[in-house]
Amino acid sequence: MVKRRDYNGPRYIVVAGGVMSGVGKGLATASIGKILQQHGYKATGIKIDPYLNYDAGTLRPTEHGEVWVTDDGGEIDLDLGNYERFLGIDLPRTNNLTTGQIYHTVIERERRGEYLGKTVQPIPHITDEIKQRITDSAKGFDIALVEIGGTIGDDENRPFLFAMKSLEREVGEENVIYVLVTYLPVPGHVGEMKTKPTQHAIRSLSENGIFADFIICRAVEALDDVRKRKIEISANISADRIISAPDVDSIYQVPLEYEKDRLGEKILDEFGLAPKNTPDWDRWCELLQMIRAPRERVRVAMVGKYVGIGDYEFQDSYISVNQSLEHAGALLDTKVEIDWIDSTRLERHDVEEFLAGYHGIIVPGAFGEGGAEGAINAVRYARENQVPFLGLCYGLQMVVVEYSRNVVGLDDANSVEMDPDTPHAVIDIQYAQRQIIEENRYGGTMRLGGYAAVLRRESRVLDLYEQTGRLEEDSWRIQQLRQLPDQMFRCGVILPSENAVVERHRHRYEVAPKYVDLLEEYGLVFSGFHRREDGTKLMEFVELPNHPYFIATQSHPEFKSRLERPAPLFFGLINASIHCSGAGREDSVQIELET
Repeated sequence: MVKRRDYNGPRYIVVAGGVMSGVGKGLATASIGKILQQHGYKATGIKIDPYLNYDAGTLRPTEHGEVWVTDDGGEIDLDLGNYERFLGIDLPRTNNLTTGQIYHTVIERERRGEYLGKTVQPIPHITDEIKQRITDSAKGFDIALVEIGGTIGDDENRPFLFAMKSLEREVGEENVIYVLVTYLPVPGHVGEMKTKPTQHAIRSLSENGIFADFIICRAVEALDDVRKRKIEISANISADRIISAPDVDSIYQVPLEYEKDRLGEKILDEFGLAPKNTPDWDRWCELLQMIRAPRERVRVAMVGKYVGIGDYEFQDSYISVNQSLEHAGALLDTKVEIDWIDSTRLERHDVEEFLAGYHGIIVPGAFGEGGAEGAINAVRYARENQVPFLGLCYGLQMVVVEYSRNVVGLDDANSVEMDPDTPHAVIDIQYAQRQIIEENRYGGTMRLGGYAAVLRRESRVLDLYEQTGRLEEDSWRIQQLRQLPDQMFRCGVILPSENAVVERHRHRYEVAPKYVDLLEEYGLVFSGFHRREDGTKLMEFVELPNHPYFIATQSHPEFKSRLERPAPLFFGLINASIHCSGAGREDSVQIELET
């Protein structure tokens, strides 16, 4: 056994789930990381997804939730989004492991003869690859939180649990903590909180040789002493290591709930570490209070394609957009009430019937033909009725199509994604993507990750990035990208006199260059572009000058929004929506952004 005094590497916190998924392991992981940061430690998050898919890029949003995109082009499980939002750091694609990735790498090595003729087996070759990826991702951090997706009883989780036990043996058991997140239901016909599912989860975890150091008990209400005593006995764990986690009105309350039980101090004590800082939650609590008791309220319509699954509304498809609106609302002391509207309904019904009364409209990202005409109708309604509007990725493309048809007069204008035979392909597939599509190579082949965009002088977009401090921050980010040979292409060509920002992308189609000048002649302003090494300009931002707020971007700025640092375009939308609601303030808004 490695002794504590001999080990100077990162500590590990393994977060696993009980007998059902969707109870909040990702939020628990992110919250613990935030708490440890408040105590002065560098923390990172690593997500293990046991499915055989190589990544989340080809998964349906209505089944798996949104696809999170990293700066370096990873298509990742949405939990990494929670890690970034809470920890305030940009995580690389390597912080997401899937069974598909692990087996793919091991088989490729076997084909290259790197195992020197040995028999390749799950143990040790698969588990060694898992350990290597985890330890690589943990380098440079004090504590690495490793979330294992799914539930304890899933067969596909066994290699990962075994790998963590093996890693524990290598680094010392005092340097690994296991956290079990479990759910305590209250059946309606019984009216009593039941601990039996938690007891089964504890037993399943022990079958893998793992005994939880902490148990986070998710439930509608706070855990009482009777239930805590039952769990204490069945898990053979001290009651002060059983953490109550009741439902809360905001995800940003979660770390504060954990701190009521002094979880941060207890984890550090378990590691034999002392706090480096006295936690300061003042700004966090201030923003949280603005979410709960805002001065203003605005209604925003989210016109999207992935808003329903069966008889249920599936908000995880656009979770980052929702969070970005909440971040902007908190900074502006405003409650943002979001209504999700299926864009296909705007194809069959009067748009006025659905969109009248909203103070802002968003058309977020999407793929495919279904619902496109409804999104176009929403764009036209916002443009003609002076309703603040924000288009994201697909939303920008629908703006260009709508403007081409109804202002420029190109009646048959369309995206080739919707109509391959359109005579006016104002949105066309990237040249590099044509062969990829013909060969059916869909996974990981889009324009992915952070790309720099040069912003037009005297544009509203430039003003927003300056006002929120992002222009200066992204200037530093671009310098960092230029120092990475495999990432330099993301900068493109930026002249010394130009201002540029970095946003993340996930798309195959672009504004057709040959229509840009024509659209600008009719008043549509392209306020930002990415200039490739060959001189080609890819349009990144559009806006209408004589409109309360009408902006669209080919990027996904929602992936950079944080509670303390809202995304500029969302800040602008909510600020304009406040004035649209008739609640325009006489006092100026003071922006306080945490760097």
